[in-house]
Amino acid sequence: MEKFTTLTGVAAPLPIINIDTDMIIPKQYLKTIKRTGLGTALFSEMRYNEDGSENPDFVLNKPGYRQARIIVAGDNFGCGSSREHAPWALLDFGIKCVISTSFADIFYNNCFKNGILPIKVTPEQLALLQDDAERGANATLTVDLANQTIQGPDGGTIHFDIDPARKQVLLEGLDDIATTLKADPAITRFEHKLGAERPWI
Repeated sequence: MEKFTTLTGVAAPLPIINIDTDMIIPKQYLKTIKRTGLGTALFSEMRYNEDGSENPDFVLNKPGYRQARIIVAGDNFGCGSSREHAPWALLDFGIKCVISTSFADIFYNNCFKNGILPIKVTPEQLALLQDDAERGANATLTVDLANQTIQGPDGGTIHFDIDPARKQVLLEGLDDIATTLKADPAITRFEHKLGAERPWI
């Protein structure tokens, strides 16, 4: 998994509450178990018209936000089903960070497992960041995970909290398997000790 240290990129405003995982990646795209190729289907029901053409009013189709790397969203982002395809689609599009006041628990956990940083902020902080994100191509935020800060285009800084263990997982770029393998020496010592003490096991 790619390490997450500092991210500077355009932030797209998506001030909709209760964006569920079916809105992020509709059910018809869940047939694949590959983590790549889902970016084109991200928010497809809002992003495309019935004839398959782009909806010019959707934020990620606007010229200033086509290269967005951050989403500033409304409350309760990622609610609904537990599909891991939702963070896969975000990451494949290029979104590495989602900022909101709250997230659904399963989606929140899945973000860390896939290298996406979900940041919880206060409603007042979210309003400031939404204002920053309304600037189109000038809506550039810098997210510094080590220092737990978000810097806006005018230099204003917001501090955010994050669980230390989850922070370390992203800083080191560790998925669940890599995290377990970090404890391999301790596991091996335990197995040798157990084998010596209880050879019948």
